Amino acid sequence: MTASPALVLFDMEGVLSHYDRAARVEHLSAVSGQSPDAVRHAIWGSGLEARADAGEISDDEYLSELSNLLGCPIHRDDWLAARHASITPYTEVLALAAQVAGRCQIAVLTNNCRLVTDHIGYLNPPVAQLFGPHVYASASFGAAKPAAQTYLRCLEQLGVLADETLFIDDTDTNVAGAINAGLHGYKFVSVDALAEELKRWQLL
Repeated sequence: MTASPALVLFDMEGVLSHYDRAARVEHLSAVSGQSPDAVRHAIWGSGLEARADAGEISDDEYLSELSNLLGCPIHRDDWLAARHASITPYTEVLALAAQVAGRCQIAVLTNNCRLVTDHIGYLNPPVAQLFGPHVYASASFGAAKPAAQTYLRCLEQLGVLADETLFIDDTDTNVAGAINAGLHGYKFVSVDALAEELKRWQLL
């Protein structure tokens, strides 16, 4: 066992909160009058969401392109309301993170556009309260996980070295990306298993 991490870096959706993609789709379907399939294609099938997450387009460009794809103006408030409907905080995981915060620094790195982190207080109040300003969107770093620069530029901002960081995500690909970038990685599968992992690192 190496020394306890200086930083535990959490993914948000799938770890700190549940992500209900269907609820997001249903909300935008009601706003636009388009079918759920049309909404899914506009966001994901077209590649628009991936470009936004990677910081290839601005938030305004993202909303403009989404409006064009759906044939209906999608205002910022519409988008935020749909995202809010999709997020349910995992209170048990947040409680573990709060305990970890007593031992080391904590932060969030999520594959998202800046709209999510700019409005985190509305979208996910418990995460905003616990992590404060240290909730980072991949778009801010010009690439999405699992690209190495996403993790490393986030760590530069936090002033922490890769080998001092434990990264927690719910996808194999993103955990592997973190490990390839020099971080320690752990795949989240359950609250109990995460608690055991954090104890192993002497963080609980």
